[in-house]
Amino acid sequence: MCRDCKCSTNASALEHDHAHEHRTLTVHEHLLARNDHQAEHNRELFRAKGLLVLNVLSSPGSGKTRLLERTLSDLGQRLRLGVIVGDLQTDNDAQRLSGRGAPVVPITTGTVCHLEAEMVARAVQQVDLDALDILVIENVGNLVCPASFDLGEDLRVVLLSTTEGEDKPLKYPLAFKTANVVLVNKIDLAEAAGFDRQTALENIHRVAPQAAVLEVSARTGAGLETWYHYLESRWAERRLSRSSATALR
Repeated sequence: MCRDCKCSTNASALEHDHAHEHRTLTVHEHLLARNDHQAEHNRELFRAKGLLVLNVLSSPGSGKTRLLERTLSDLGQRLRLGVIVGDLQTDNDAQRLSGRGAPVVPITTGTVCHLEAEMVARAVQQVDLDALDILVIENVGNLVCPASFDLGEDLRVVLLSTTEGEDKPLKYPLAFKTANVVLVNKIDLAEAAGFDRQTALENIHRVAPQAAVLEVSARTGAGLETWYHYLESRWAERRLSRSSATALR
């Protein structure tokens, strides 16, 4: 059960919970613990394969899928990418990402507003992980529930578009507090949207001082080479770390 909106993949776990707050909390803690256990298994698998794994979060309409289209087309010429796409309904985003030289696996969550580690574990069985360098997980469009669920990723990437307003990090702090990277997208629309860049950056750094902040436009391509270089550097670090661990055995 999600502690924020009470969605669940286990209908039986919900029985009578609305009348018993203590049971709701107990069930939630159990599900998160189970998720974290599976996430660690995922992480062990990904690291054994030498993969860099991204968990990409954003609000609906932030340009997440458009960013991944550009990333697959551009960075896909230099590194081997694969994508898992989560959506409540339809495989529209998965179809948009297909045909760009990367395997794409859709996950339709139904009433569940986030991806869970077990869903990812099932999805990766459809992918040859040995043929990938980077695995991208496009989470369900939502900045609330996905923030609570570890999927076994290396990097949590959060998008903030200039059309959403400068206060998003303050409204949804958990998503930003757990981010390794914050991408400020749609910078080409900043002036038209009346976006206060300085205030937005201050809010991001206030909530997420640990996060790298990159400003990009998935539409025009502005800033995307910096994004690609960041991913290439992190992937190289992962490869070096794996080689060092192998040499010590």
